[in-house]
Amino acid sequence: MIPDKAPKEDVFHGSEDLKRNAHVPSFEKYKELYVQSVENPAEFWGAVAKDFFWKSQHTGRFLDYNFDVTKGEIFVKCMEGATTNICYNLLDLNVHERKLGDKVAFFWEGNEPGDELTVTYRELLQMVCQFSNVLKSQGVKKGDRVSIYMPMVVELVVAMLACVRIGAVHSIVFAGFSAESLCERIMDSQCSLLITADGFYRGEKLINLKLLADEAVQKCRDKGFLIQTCIVLKHLSTDPEALVSSHSPPAKRPCPDLELPWNPDVDLCWHMLMKGASDECEPEWCESEDPLFILYTSGSTGKPKGVLHTVSGYMLYTATTFKLVFDHQPDDIYWCTADIGWITGHSYVTYGPLANGATSVLFEGLPTYPDVSRMWDIVDKYHVTKFYTAPTAIRLLMKFGNEPVQKYKRKSLKVLGTVGEPINPEAWLWYYSVVGEKRCPVVDTFWQTETGGHVLTPLPAATPLKPGSATFPFFGVVPAILNESGEELEGPSEGYLVFKQPWPGVMRTVYGNHQRFETTYFKKFPGYYVTGDGCSRDKDGYYWITGRIDDMLNVSGHLLSTAEVESALVEHKAVAEAAAVGRPHPVKGESLYCFVTLKDGLTFNQTLEAELKKQVREKIGAIATPDYIQNAPGLPKTRSGKIMRRVLRKIACNEKDLGDISTLADASVVDQLFQNRCCSAV
Repeated sequence: MIPDKAPKEDVFHGSEDLKRNAHVPSFEKYKELYVQSVENPAEFWGAVAKDFFWKSQHTGRFLDYNFDVTKGEIFVKCMEGATTNICYNLLDLNVHERKLGDKVAFFWEGNEPGDELTVTYRELLQMVCQFSNVLKSQGVKKGDRVSIYMPMVVELVVAMLACVRIGAVHSIVFAGFSAESLCERIMDSQCSLLITADGFYRGEKLINLKLLADEAVQKCRDKGFLIQTCIVLKHLSTDPEALVSSHSPPAKRPCPDLELPWNPDVDLCWHMLMKGASDECEPEWCESEDPLFILYTSGSTGKPKGVLHTVSGYMLYTATTFKLVFDHQPDDIYWCTADIGWITGHSYVTYGPLANGATSVLFEGLPTYPDVSRMWDIVDKYHVTKFYTAPTAIRLLMKFGNEPVQKYKRKSLKVLGTVGEPINPEAWLWYYSVVGEKRCPVVDTFWQTETGGHVLTPLPAATPLKPGSATFPFFGVVPAILNESGEELEGPSEGYLVFKQPWPGVMRTVYGNHQRFETTYFKKFPGYYVTGDGCSRDKDGYYWITGRIDDMLNVSGHLLSTAEVESALVEHKAVAEAAAVGRPHPVKGESLYCFVTLKDGLTFNQTLEAELKKQVREKIGAIATPDYIQNAPGLPKTRSGKIMRRVLRKIACNEKDLGDISTLADASVVDQLFQNRCCSAV
């Protein structure tokens, strides 16, 4: 599974400085630890567990499971019998035992440059204890679900950690989601309380979050579910009461037109509640397999799945992946640009960094506001050493050339990371060469909401890198590639990516629907966790994610990966971004219909179209030649930046019934794409 020796051709290595102090300094050490983690997980993860506080120790097997639906109910249990509290391990342990009370936990950077705040571990602990007491005063108790619908402010972290301190289960809903989406998630998890804010700016755009929250509460009421209490943070308010106990300053940009409806029977002011709350709160000691949080992810049926993670295994796994994948050192300044409303924000903005006593940047704004240099300005401002962002953001910034990056020094950077989707080699090389100046290894991480943390990833000093490859499995993770018949493929191969055994951080169930959990992830290939992603393995044993299985195309009996076609298109110097989908074809089964967004100032014409077809043909083969290439000034994306290929398939087929497109960041691009359809694609 893991090659005996690291390949030496066509690879990039970390700097010698990095290797000298790295937690995993060589490929040989990686392989030694990997073998131990797979053959003796109790010993490997037991050593990790010693870094944390346990009110009582586990009994029985360290990691117990069944992945085979034919042998009974699917389950995963880690450290059963142990009790702990994840908030205690993230905050109290760092403040009182590790003496990190005065260390900065977060540099908060607001939407507007100059809107900033510094929060230490001691200050964060005090605020969390206060808000824990607020929740208790509102009747929230262990096991209750609490919905959180907030912008990227320090109070979002406070709210989630206060929940877990008292044993409540948080369900965070991304602040870009609609009222309908919030209502659906509140009702599915039967939340007893909602926490929100008045509003926030995202770039130039004012988002009135309270109006959306009120609409969601009313929708719940119309469907027979009553939210008794809504706690409102006045983030944009200039009211004196909002400044009394709030740690986050209101945004510098005035917003006199912000409408703030108030229902005294439901709404309570965060700031007034915090004023009278004690800053001491004993943690609720929780069983290892008690629920920690629910986070909703999209499902193939259209109904979101409530992915449930539990206390101990998730804590161990996020702490370890953060420490080793980013090679965390005590003096690091770490910045993950993800919103906490997504799993990346849960695992690698909040839980993983705080478990390691890290200092992080918490960013409210956009990479292009007020200009396209904002990210690199922040890197220099805080001397960021480890930087983690999405390929979508990298491709967006590539579009503007090198100058906006190179006007800043970026000398502090040591490790770069990518998350969210496979990165095409051209974007990887730009990130490595321009942003990192060929001295920072790029950790291209593959994982899912369901996995809790990284499952395929390089390690900065240990793993030679191949642009665009997810490289090798993380410790304790055993991947396999299956064909359609469920047979394991050896050597260089391509098929379904599955995992043969659990790791501590894997999801435990779909909230309220264990049958859906088993059907979605274990029924197709009994004995394996099925990721839903296609994957190939090359001659050196490196894994390459080829995209979701439903993003695979069958053209004349040949499986084609949309990601592979898109990567070939984006390698053309004129193309900033591309998306490929299938369109029914009477002879070939499916034909390739591609959308391309050009770099600024360039024009789409027949010559360019011919060049692009030639490039794909040369990169992949004649079978992959696109039948249609459409100019796309913009692509339909969710607010998290993911391309909605379902919508593109409808456009390719000229089907106007698009279904639910409420999660689109900009619905206007859809009309433009219909107008620009290829004339011959009737």
